[in-house]
Amino acid sequence: MTKFIRPRAITRRQALALGAGVASCALIPSSQGLAQTSESSHGLSIFGDLKYPADFKNFDYVNVNAPKGGTFSTIPSRRAYNQSFHTFNSLNAYILKGDGAIGMGLTFATLMVRAGDEPDAMYGLVAKSIAVSADKLVYTFTLRPEARFHDGSKLTAHDVAFSLNILKAKGHAIIQQQMRDVEKAEARDDATVVVSFAPKRGRDVPLYVASLPVLSRAYYEKRPFDESTLEIPLGCGPYKVSRFEAGRYIEYERVKDWWGADLPVSRGQNNFDVIRYEFYRDREVAFEGFTGRNYLFREEFTARVWSTRYDFPAIKDGRVKQEVLPDETPSGAQGWFINTRREKFKDVRVRDALINAFDFEWTNKSLMYGAYARTHSPFQNSNLMATGTPPPEELKLLEPFRGQVPDEVFGAPFTPPASDGSGQDRALLRKASQMLQEAGCPIKDGKRLLPNGEVFRIEFLLDEPTFQPHHMLYIKNLGVLGIDASLRMVDPVQYRARVDDFDFDMTPQRFSMASTPGDGLRTYFSSQAAAIKGTQNLAGVANPAIDSLIELIIGANSREELTIACRAFDRVFRAGRYWVPHWYSSRHRTAYWDVFGHPAAIPRYMNGPGVPDLWWSVTEKAARSEQTKAP
Repeated sequence: MTKFIRPRAITRRQALALGAGVASCALIPSSQGLAQTSESSHGLSIFGDLKYPADFKNFDYVNVNAPKGGTFSTIPSRRAYNQSFHTFNSLNAYILKGDGAIGMGLTFATLMVRAGDEPDAMYGLVAKSIAVSADKLVYTFTLRPEARFHDGSKLTAHDVAFSLNILKAKGHAIIQQQMRDVEKAEARDDATVVVSFAPKRGRDVPLYVASLPVLSRAYYEKRPFDESTLEIPLGCGPYKVSRFEAGRYIEYERVKDWWGADLPVSRGQNNFDVIRYEFYRDREVAFEGFTGRNYLFREEFTARVWSTRYDFPAIKDGRVKQEVLPDETPSGAQGWFINTRREKFKDVRVRDALINAFDFEWTNKSLMYGAYARTHSPFQNSNLMATGTPPPEELKLLEPFRGQVPDEVFGAPFTPPASDGSGQDRALLRKASQMLQEAGCPIKDGKRLLPNGEVFRIEFLLDEPTFQPHHMLYIKNLGVLGIDASLRMVDPVQYRARVDDFDFDMTPQRFSMASTPGDGLRTYFSSQAAAIKGTQNLAGVANPAIDSLIELIIGANSREELTIACRAFDRVFRAGRYWVPHWYSSRHRTAYWDVFGHPAAIPRYMNGPGVPDLWWSVTEKAARSEQTKAP
């Protein structure tokens, strides 16, 4: 399944008060966490640790001799905010309205950018340096004098302050929520912007702010920011929009004289002259487009296709390469998320029954060639995931919630049951039926009824057909339980509108956590986020214990404290049965026409296989590929 972007929400380029019982615990939310000095620094990290010194020349993992030129083309595999995998009708990707074009972040620079070989460190792009006040509530960014917009106008602190304030006021709901601890941004002069944060701010909010796009104040003085539009906005990043056709493709052209090209955070990157995204409504058609060389790079998310379809002529004669790259980042959560805002899903026993009805073992074996492992946790594939019974340091955080959370929280964390692989495990279905009966959902005339006497119906909402087979056996098993389940396929625009308005029963979602989780957890799991239109909290999780544990995570003062808090959170979340967990893989399956080069190793904390950021075009390969192109 296609990946959703991490809660930190943007790529390298783009970027509840506690109860008295919890306040006595070892992890107290505070404004600590970033650099412990008010002196000027070239970088930031959550716990103050930076790998690269002030005079570093480039990131270790880039090829500083990578040639410039060529074209990189692909289909969307990661999205943020209002973006869609399948279409676009707007070049404003930072608001709720419309479907924003994938890749618009390429056209904007940010104050700082992340290092792919550190869990959360950032180094200056637009910002030359940063100073942090002693109370960690005021951040002063000094800008580079050479920073420019694409029309040649100077980028100033007034533009940065405007950008942060307008994004907080009128940006996408996810941006607004993650900026709730930003009190104000002010330009002290053309070169200095001061950002003030609220007391007990989220630990990673300053890093999020530093990764937001810098917009032109002059440009938006004449245009409304919060409107969907196909007018090309004035950018300041390494690329600018060139050609596009709404809903079909968009191209970004490298800015040859970009002001930031030779900065340490940019060397060895932004190598392609053209980056192009193709949009398809159907994955099968998209695959055929790749075999016909309509685009050059593909990350394969469908195990069946990877196992059976990569035998076309260009694979056999070597014009297309397959490469499996490790994914060492947290694999996160994928599954059918249950809309607990709806009365029929409020009883945890009902949600537990739905989990028991899904036969992962059969699905993995029969549809996915045994390529996946079962997902248990939103922190899957990381040391933040809870295991075994809680040790004393976790119990200390959980004890204040005893009686408010299920007793299982104080034992081994919930894991989905393993079936016998038959596709219809009778023992699990009997258990599911008993749970439904206990929840007041009896069987009458072969139909499962809700406590109010209505027939129990579930509609699965989906926006593309490739995932249909994975629904079919599940729907059949729900039918065995007497539940009237169905699948509704809608177009991407209608899908986005319905999900944003919480107009669904169950729908698949994938997201993965940052290596250092922080304020982004609120957007997926907090009670506040559950009520916000366009939220990432699809399940409508609204649990005071989870809210408090999120604050403990955000307030952790060391990685050890962070890990303990995440594991305690994991136990409570998993006990809530908010989703029917799917599967994960710790690998990137990539295929590409043999016209590229890339570093020998993709950095551990890079979001994805490093494309197009770290790759480059190899001229002689491209020429040879064209010469051997099938007629």
